[in-house]
Amino acid sequence: MECISVFDMLKIGVGPSSSHTLGPWRAAERWIKELKDANKFDAVQSITVHLYGSLSLTGKGHATDYAVILGLYGANPETIPTETISDIISKVKDTNTLAFNNEHLIEFNPKTDIVFNKKFLPFHANGLKFTAVCQGKKTASTFYSIGGGFVVKEERKNSKRNFEIKCAFPYPIDKGTELLQFCKTLNKPVSQVVLENEKSIREETEIDAELKRIWNVMLDSMYTGCHTEGSLPGGLNVRRRAFDIHKTLVGKSPYTTPVEWIYSIRDTEVKFRQILKWVSCFALAVNEVNASLGRVVTAPTNGSAGVIPAVLMYYLVIENHDGDFEDIKRFLLVAGEIGSIFKKGATISAAMGGCQAEIGVSSAMAAGALTELLGGTPEQVLIAAEIAMEHHLGLTCDPIGGLVQIPCIERNAMGAIKAINAAELALDTNPENVKVPLDKVVNTMWETAKDMHSKYKETSEGGLAVGVYLTDC
Repeated sequence: MECISVFDMLKIGVGPSSSHTLGPWRAAERWIKELKDANKFDAVQSITVHLYGSLSLTGKGHATDYAVILGLYGANPETIPTETISDIISKVKDTNTLAFNNEHLIEFNPKTDIVFNKKFLPFHANGLKFTAVCQGKKTASTFYSIGGGFVVKEERKNSKRNFEIKCAFPYPIDKGTELLQFCKTLNKPVSQVVLENEKSIREETEIDAELKRIWNVMLDSMYTGCHTEGSLPGGLNVRRRAFDIHKTLVGKSPYTTPVEWIYSIRDTEVKFRQILKWVSCFALAVNEVNASLGRVVTAPTNGSAGVIPAVLMYYLVIENHDGDFEDIKRFLLVAGEIGSIFKKGATISAAMGGCQAEIGVSSAMAAGALTELLGGTPEQVLIAAEIAMEHHLGLTCDPIGGLVQIPCIERNAMGAIKAINAAELALDTNPENVKVPLDKVVNTMWETAKDMHSKYKETSEGGLAVGVYLTDC
């Protein structure tokens, strides 16, 4: 069995897309390493990058060209100060030169050296090829960005099993039934089974440190989104709504940090309608940051990055005022495992499966994780994940203008609300009465993905992308 770590499912990166931004960025890094390993890096005289399929059709809206430049520049998406991105891109465009891996200058004109090809490569919808001229000879490598920031060199057509990480977990899990069996055998909740697997490849102190780092990025993206006014980039002139919603909801308690902000929210009087608004506000905030080339956590993708932090924040500020890092840890461990089951059995790439593969999976991840924190059994955790996905089946990916603004940002709010509802339904469900197990809905999602027309898979050639004129926006 292949194993996927929680930290493969929850990656820190720059928006707006994990498959169209983070993936190509990481592909550029891998290509640089290939060149160095082959002792060809220093001989590179020029570079050409070809983008194919979905990467081409929505590439400019998803900043794929920027991601390629930043990857070739040698910037790290986890640490680059996001406020410097525009300056780096402008310098490359203005001078037609690139500091290759920030080591030596080469001529590079983004207008001609990044080529957008509408045709699809046979292996995956998100293909890109790097070509370098080294002392008069060409060398090339083709990569595929398969969703969630995962990058592979080659993937069979319609393949579901091609991952970056190969290891041997003590409790290997591909399906929900296997997860439940380990929970039963070990007499442990889902989070503890997942933790045992993670401990086989990392010290628990390292696990805790990385989960804290992931949560801090999630919290910061919510905080930043709620405190940033204005319109989003991209030309649609979409106004940031998290700022306005937050302004109407926040109490008068003073705060200066994200942690103090959590306590100030806890102190506000919250009724049912306000709960809906708060959850939506958190989700919108994250994805407005994502749409602005801000730093978020793929959960499991950038396009669906707002669902999990919004639901976890809901638990911390609404359900349990005594919630602490142990709750956050359990939530993220469960969410990561559910996400990996969908990745192994179906896809988390909208270019392969539509938005059901992104918002649907993130909602299932959040629903299952919330269910464990609310006292649900392992069976109920999987029931919640199934319910959440069942009611996202067939959801298309049809971004207007190839941007992650409409309908993507609102869909995160909807996915978060559905996740909470799915958790509540699961907690009131007797597992003996379940008719649709998680593994069946995972398989159904994959079959639906294969049947879905390509124009509804992140190409901006169908649905809202053509049903709404850009001038209307």
